[in-house]
Amino acid sequence: MGINFKDVTGIHADALNLRTERSRVLASNIANENTPGFQAQDIDFASSMARLQSEADGGLSLMSESDPLFRVPHHPTADGNTVEIGVEQAAFSQNATDFQTSLTFINMKLKGLAKAINGQ
Repeated sequence: MGINFKDVTGIHADALNLRTERSRVLASNIANENTPGFQAQDIDFASSMARLQSEADGGLSLMSESDPLFRVPHHPTADGNTVEIGVEQAAFSQNATDFQTSLTFINMKLKGLAKAINGQ
């Protein structure tokens, strides 16, 4: 009998993929802080995860898993750039922490599985 790692890791594997994509979007925002007219984007993690869970349960999805949303700036700039570096850095930091949390859960699950396989 084979092991289905999707069942072992649960939603954390999907969360890691989504967090990776969100890191890419947030890093792009930070890199384009001084680009005139650049529109900051983000991914709504909660709705994207709910959509992934719905698809896993046999539901339909109208959007891709990581459709970016445009940020509305608190203090718009004259050049049309909507990146606010403090907001982006805070979001990136929180996303990195959440990524590490999901990774820790996966590591614990896999260590438990290894112990079960070894009969410990």
